Amino acid sequence: MSVHPILIDGCWQASWGDGTFRADNPATCQPLPDEYPISVWQDCDEALAAAVRAFGVLRSLPGGRLAEFLETYAARIETRRDELVEMAHAETALPRSPRLADAELPRTTDQLRQAAAAAREGAWALPTIDTRGNLRSCLAPLGPVWVLGPNNFPFAFGSLSGGDFAAAIAAGNPVIAKANSSHPGTTRIFAEEAELARQATGLPAGTVQLIYRIRHADGERAVADPRTGAAGYTGSRAAGLKLKAAADLAGKPIYLELSSVNPVVVLPGALRERGEQLAEEFTASCLAGTGQFCTNPGLVLLVKGDAADAFVRRVAECFQAAPVGTLLSRSVETSLRSSLHTLRAAGAQVVVGDRPGGGQGYCHANTLLSVSGEQFLRAAEALQTEAFGNCSLLVIADDVEQLSQALDRLDGSLTGCVYSDTAGSDDADYERIAPCLRQRVGRLLNDKMPTGVAVSPAMNHGGPYPATGHPGFTAVGIPASLRRFAALHCYDNVRPHRLPPCLQDRNPNGAMWRWIDGRWTQADVGK
Repeated sequence: MSVHPILIDGCWQASWGDGTFRADNPATCQPLPDEYPISVWQDCDEALAAAVRAFGVLRSLPGGRLAEFLETYAARIETRRDELVEMAHAETALPRSPRLADAELPRTTDQLRQAAAAAREGAWALPTIDTRGNLRSCLAPLGPVWVLGPNNFPFAFGSLSGGDFAAAIAAGNPVIAKANSSHPGTTRIFAEEAELARQATGLPAGTVQLIYRIRHADGERAVADPRTGAAGYTGSRAAGLKLKAAADLAGKPIYLELSSVNPVVVLPGALRERGEQLAEEFTASCLAGTGQFCTNPGLVLLVKGDAADAFVRRVAECFQAAPVGTLLSRSVETSLRSSLHTLRAAGAQVVVGDRPGGGQGYCHANTLLSVSGEQFLRAAEALQTEAFGNCSLLVIADDVEQLSQALDRLDGSLTGCVYSDTAGSDDADYERIAPCLRQRVGRLLNDKMPTGVAVSPAMNHGGPYPATGHPGFTAVGIPASLRRFAALHCYDNVRPHRLPPCLQDRNPNGAMWRWIDGRWTQADVGK
């Protein structure tokens, strides 16, 4: 079988590299038939040159043109729904239904359409006008954006279909996608439809490009290249930090989603009130998708006592009774076992599981570990090692004071949750611990597991390091996600006809919200 081409400057062409790879079917542990190239720097160089040419056109286009592309692309994706679902199922072993067909694909097309609406309306750019000083500013596109997507969401976070892609395009940037090696075929189908949508809407060649795989050194060179505007990366902390170091050295923005243990605190009153229900709720959240969610609850903090003991027993029963799911790849299986070894070496005791196998293909038994509060305080860093998969660690504190001390030792996470008694017996403890937890997470939840991430304007899918590389941005939530891929442009005493449309006296579409002389308004200047 021939090697699949890459997409560069509007053409499907052979890679300059001579190395190839194949994705595995995680359910069978066997390689899939399609062969994909491992690109070399010449491929990256050509993609960057094409993206720079495309950016010369895109940066001046009205948001409506970008919206037409995103909407056309979303519609084209829906015409290949069945093919995408079958390919992603083969490459990831994620269930066809409801996961891929009924949840992730509709979410993907919805966020593309939300990004289109934001591009068309334009307020995402925060147009600001000070008539007294004759100063005006707005956010504007940065330039070529590299998107490096994760293995666990082949549609909704995919490098040519997910939130980073949608945000970068809606902000007016061309995208160079680096497919995840676990699902190159899925990304190829998206690229085919994105390129046809580009042609249909008249955007320049080089607006969307695809490279399947590159060597680490070339990835670091790419995010640091002078032509690069920014990069978005979701994946392992080790690889992400190398990219960040390269980008930081060159002064290039890079937005990272790295690792997160997503602490869940269950206060004593909640355990007494509904402990069995919470054990089942936690199990469902922890084992959903074989635990391969970035918001998986990997750390649960309790106060010791009879209710906590009953909770642990019930969770152990639920973990043992639940089927063992398939992990996304051999590397995920290997990484999970390595992380479990690190946790055990730091003092964690196995409550249940921690055995290889038990399911189909790449897999590991549903695993529950436990440490005392004192042990956690002695080895907090090691005991926060992310075990990406069907695993969680329980921390059993002596009292709320020790639990609070454990929270003080937490690294940054995407989410943090507190369960409390509905009758109010936990309110004083909540007021004590919530401020600390609030500073360590991007999204604070009450009485709700964290695994769902709504595509809402109010969502923050971000958080302090090491959850992400910067606590001020979100990867999910439009229009805020667009602002990662933009620069602030200020115009001082610039002649009116030379201003961008969003900063001229007349509101360009009558719907855009602008900050004019200290107030938000949709009116024209002076009205």
